[in-house]
Amino acid sequence: MSGLKNSPFGKRLRGTDEDSPRKNRTRFTPAFGVAPGSTPSLDSRPSTSEGATPESPERGVHRDYGDRFVPNRDAGDMRTSYHLMDGGTPSTPSKNRMIPTESDALKEQANAIFNSILHTEVTPSSPQRPGSPVRQPAASTSTLPTTPTRRRLFAFNSPSRSNPATPSRRLDMPTDEAYSLSPVRAESRHLLESPRRQLRSVCKTPYRVLDAPELADDFYLNLVDWSSTNVLGVGLGACVYLWTAHTAQVSKLCDLGNVQDTISSVSWVQKGTSLAVGTLSGRLHIYDASTLQLTRTYERAHTQRIGALSWNSHVLSSGSRDRMIHHRDVREPGTRPFKKSQGHRQEVCGLRWSGDGGPQAASLASGGNDNKVCIWDLRGSKRQGGLATPGRTGNVPGSSSATEDGDTPLWKFHEHTAAVKALAWDPHVSGILATGGGTADKHIRFWNVQNGTMLSELDTGSQVCNLTWSLTSHEIVSTHGFSSTTAQNQICIWKYPSLDMVASLTGHTHRVLYLAMSPDGETIVTGAGDETLRFWNAFPKKENHEARRESRLDYGRLIR
Repeated sequence: MSGLKNSPFGKRLRGTDEDSPRKNRTRFTPAFGVAPGSTPSLDSRPSTSEGATPESPERGVHRDYGDRFVPNRDAGDMRTSYHLMDGGTPSTPSKNRMIPTESDALKEQANAIFNSILHTEVTPSSPQRPGSPVRQPAASTSTLPTTPTRRRLFAFNSPSRSNPATPSRRLDMPTDEAYSLSPVRAESRHLLESPRRQLRSVCKTPYRVLDAPELADDFYLNLVDWSSTNVLGVGLGACVYLWTAHTAQVSKLCDLGNVQDTISSVSWVQKGTSLAVGTLSGRLHIYDASTLQLTRTYERAHTQRIGALSWNSHVLSSGSRDRMIHHRDVREPGTRPFKKSQGHRQEVCGLRWSGDGGPQAASLASGGNDNKVCIWDLRGSKRQGGLATPGRTGNVPGSSSATEDGDTPLWKFHEHTAAVKALAWDPHVSGILATGGGTADKHIRFWNVQNGTMLSELDTGSQVCNLTWSLTSHEIVSTHGFSSTTAQNQICIWKYPSLDMVASLTGHTHRVLYLAMSPDGETIVTGAGDETLRFWNAFPKKENHEARRESRLDYGRLIR
């Protein structure tokens, strides 16, 4: 052997072993020790000797290696470990939910069932033993259960053989789970086989799309409205067009290009063919859509653009950038408003009267760019009680700010943190108002204007551009724009008061700024900055219970 070491082959072999760390220095991994000549690592363990190889195991450490790992559930409580894993991250409250890209009631129901089955399988209930007499032990040596500190479900160790399981008589029962052919427990089978509530299906694609050139991409304008006579009015640039739903016929109502003016808002009267048109210069026009004729004009209705209009029978209310709300009786020959309301410090971008123009429609809601919501009562009514509510002000009886002509708002809500354009009164419950905030707020809030309290709120994760209630079901539609999540430009349908999402409709490529509902309550139309109008079948048909009733005076049914 000595001759082999001193031979040229042995010297070449020893030279290769000495040069190999230098050649492979770039491939060195610190986890396998320190290379010769390199910077010492921060590891406090002593370095190995020259003759030690990297494959040699460390002294004093005993490890068991096997070909597989078998989970062992005897080392801990599975139920407690499952709850510890769930408790690691706090659950998100319902008010902070975000709009998903694709979400509807069917997926939410499936997720709820899956979570229930998972909870049942991982944390089963304690088994019920049969009613046979069981011998009680003389002295209990078991200790009280303790909460494990680790959060692993499985312990990858060898099963314990010191405490073998005591044989039980549960296998004598023919209904025992050991004889079941189902992969899940009896509770899970019962949950899967139980009948579920049939959810309403909403079509995710619009049944009609119309081009709307020059449809302004401006959050503060209201350019789309649907009349009770089934005619859609749209403001495009300096023109107003009428689209008849049952014939799909398009008519041009007016063109203000000759006076260098632009349409800023349109609004139909609740019952009739009168259409109010506001402009950027502050003019207010009223047209008769049946004859396409101009009935009257208010030249100096406001000093700046009119972005919001709302009718209450023969009373027309207009909100402007000049921060004023004017109320006019269109039957009077004069042009001056009979009442003015000033409650906002910036532009008024939302107006909505409650009801359908009847005698009960006495409340007017206004939203402004100052993030405030005002509730007005032109009859001069004052809210009940004199207790001050944080974040809410109004004409409290006996206060010095209250005026007899009702110029002070009945309520003023300060909770929103962005411009409030979206306003909608609940047609099913009196006194319920829904409001939506802009980009910095993203919330939909529900108010009881009778006592000035906020009922609930919903964080949508997107700019709320418009709101409207369904006439056939207790649901509300919201349209969205800028978003902090991946979901943008959506139309969402929410169930009230649970605020569960029924459907999410997508298709617009710009923020959905305009929203209107057909008079039958089945169809909604949305407009966006992508210059399109999309029609959606959002709600079911209204059930006609009166038609099902059989009249006792119908003698034709008695003839045989």
